[in-house]
Amino acid sequence: MSRVQPGCLWVVATPIGHRDDLSARAIETLRTVALIAAEDTRHSRPLLLHHGIATPLVALHDHNEREVVDALVARLQGGESVALISDAGTPLISDPGFRLVRAARAAGIRCAPVPGACAAIAALSVAGLPSDRFVFEGFLPPKAAARRSRLQELAGEPRTIIFYESSHRVAESLADMRDVFGAEREAVLARELTKMFETVLDEPLAELAARVAADPDQQRGEHVIVVAGRGEEADARLAEGQRVFAILREELPPARAAKLAAAISGAPRKALYES
Repeated sequence: MSRVQPGCLWVVATPIGHRDDLSARAIETLRTVALIAAEDTRHSRPLLLHHGIATPLVALHDHNEREVVDALVARLQGGESVALISDAGTPLISDPGFRLVRAARAAGIRCAPVPGACAAIAALSVAGLPSDRFVFEGFLPPKAAARRSRLQELAGEPRTIIFYESSHRVAESLADMRDVFGAEREAVLARELTKMFETVLDEPLAELAARVAADPDQQRGEHVIVVAGRGEEADARLAEGQRVFAILREELPPARAAKLAAAISGAPRKALYES
């Protein structure tokens, strides 16, 4: 009796906005698989119909991934091929699908990418910030205290940093980045990439935070924030801040001395206080 050859799990990137960014190979793959696992079938169906794709859909999202994975792996083991897509961009990049890919690989099933759009890379490509080395942070914690704590951990990161942010937190996150990274740190806000109201703003964090706070239109849609890593100028500010802090702390309590030294030098207050 011949052994059934397992199918392939195709991980397919979809457009981040413009429907015509779906590649010819992605269209052909989505047409020929037995099933498409989509983050939100209601969101994906118009894109598929636009390209004449009638393949059946099943929902796979953060709330049901554990339950759906076993059934999908069983179908793959039975010889059917399945495509995994997210609402926009490359699956698994701040989107569900990790458990499915991991389970499929553990079962010996081939997992093949069909590359395409990714909002983080699209934003980096037009940011004008160093792109030879970068780090992707995805979404920051929603609570202010946790968000600031994570930013403090990243304050010394020398590589360009890429964040995703939602419309209802982008102004707060930019303000926190300004306070933690410093007012003069270079940053880019890429909003609604490939869509009708696409904007790419590049300004120091203080100016960028103020501009977005004052303009509700810049708070709408989907955002990628690209922030320059800490460079030699930041190191110089920190060194100057430490020098000022050392003088002030002889006359003032450490917390007060750190606050004044930070205001004078532009160095992060926490870094001075902990030095």
